[in-house]
Amino acid sequence: MSQIATAWSRLEDAAAGARTRRIAGLFDAEPRRLERLGLKAAGLDLDLSKEPWSLADLDVCLDLARAGDVEAARGRLFGGEAVNASEGRAALHMALRAPRGSDFRAQGEPVSADVEAMRTRMGAFAEAIRSGALRGASGKPFRSVVHIGIGGSDFGPRLVWEALRPVTPQIELRFVANVDPAEAAFALEGLDPAETLVVVVSKTFTTQETMTNARTIRDWLRAALGKAADAHMVAVSAAPDLAQAFGVPAEHVFGFGDWVGGRYSVWSAVGLSCVIGLGAAAFEALLAGAAAMDAHFQSAPLATNAPVLLALAHIFNRNGLDRRVRAVVPYAQRLHLLPNFLQQLEMESNGKRVTADGRPVAHATAAAVFGDAGTNVQHAFFQLMHQGTDVIPLDIIAVAEASEGDPAAQRILLANAVAQAEALMVGRAEADVRAELTAKGLSPAEIDTLAPQRTFPGNRPSAFILLDRLTPERLGALLALYEHKTFVEGVLWGINSFDQWGVELGKSLATRVLGELQGGPVGAHDPSTAALIAKLGG
Repeated sequence: MSQIATAWSRLEDAAAGARTRRIAGLFDAEPRRLERLGLKAAGLDLDLSKEPWSLADLDVCLDLARAGDVEAARGRLFGGEAVNASEGRAALHMALRAPRGSDFRAQGEPVSADVEAMRTRMGAFAEAIRSGALRGASGKPFRSVVHIGIGGSDFGPRLVWEALRPVTPQIELRFVANVDPAEAAFALEGLDPAETLVVVVSKTFTTQETMTNARTIRDWLRAALGKAADAHMVAVSAAPDLAQAFGVPAEHVFGFGDWVGGRYSVWSAVGLSCVIGLGAAAFEALLAGAAAMDAHFQSAPLATNAPVLLALAHIFNRNGLDRRVRAVVPYAQRLHLLPNFLQQLEMESNGKRVTADGRPVAHATAAAVFGDAGTNVQHAFFQLMHQGTDVIPLDIIAVAEASEGDPAAQRILLANAVAQAEALMVGRAEADVRAELTAKGLSPAEIDTLAPQRTFPGNRPSAFILLDRLTPERLGALLALYEHKTFVEGVLWGINSFDQWGVELGKSLATRVLGELQGGPVGAHDPSTAALIAKLGG
């Protein structure tokens, strides 16, 4: 048996023991539990002590990370090697947020100087918009930006804006991703074309949904402003010729390298709308926070490395305990889009059934991710979390100090975050419920009926990530933490976390079906699909 296979076998054996013990009991049995499973990284405070592993299990998981050559893989990632082997590309998003003067190289080619030049250009363009030095075709300053993109061209910028936006922004950002025309209609409602800048984000400038929305909104601009409306268009793309052919002025085209993956691209020119909306200083601080997490991930020993430990906790639940779904709940309304962002980051990156060399995977890969903002979700799916038949691991993200509003309300929010983690782990024994119901004078028959319903099994794991404040630096560190966590998991599963072939089949079939719905000849389909085309065509 190979070293990595042995390590996986030891993890599975360790997890068998975790099935029969209670997490709460480990705190008495392991005096150093909080010390070993609590850590600080790049301004974030992580508590992994409510996860189901013992400290001995942690050591087994760390042995898995060593056997899986996580440190060597990390070196290849930061070294700019072609870790995206199926497409022959590096995945060097860390270069986008590195301190100025760095020397990152993508497959040997230096990229840092170009990155810094683009960051400078983005900042200058954004400040010209914000100051009113650069105005629209009619001489009015820009008051709004409509950002058009989908997938990685939308999730990251939308999350960053929602997380950091001022309550009353100087420049309003609106986002259009879905090809459903309703989203564009809502985004444009109330906007003045003369005061609106449109940023189209598409790596190839051929993405069907993005270009459909771009044409719709370009037509909206031109109807009001004529051909001069093209001065209101900006493109972020690796295909500048196509962007200019679309009508975007050459000086409004911002590019990025093919070593920038879509779901890792918010740090690049893809984040230009956020630079405009938040200001260059805030965006630079976002990059600095991510760079701090990069430095921690690159240098911290495995046993105190936040992305590594978070990945191992998730692997212990996913592979050791066969927990196929996990929840992410930010107790911060500003972070309500974080679960959506992580769905793409984790499920598109690691939702694979074959290894990087084309063989079937030996272990289950990405868990399904869902979630939303607390406390709202306590009134939605926490019934399932506490008393459902499945154990669903939970990541709780909380912010100690609110950005605005009533401090008393913030304390209520934090009390809920802490209490839910405790309640999930500790639960409520049936004997305690029976004693309480007896004290209230209920009959034995009533108690027999109600006690099981009011019992909480507990022993349900959670990770707790605490930010002191939701600043650009802390947000950058949080997103980079999850990026690197996802990478570590992919390394241990033996998959390529940087391609996404699974999105291609449906897209290609949609192009074919579209032609058929528009009156073209109908090809061969299964009976159900053929019936739907017949109903919708014409």
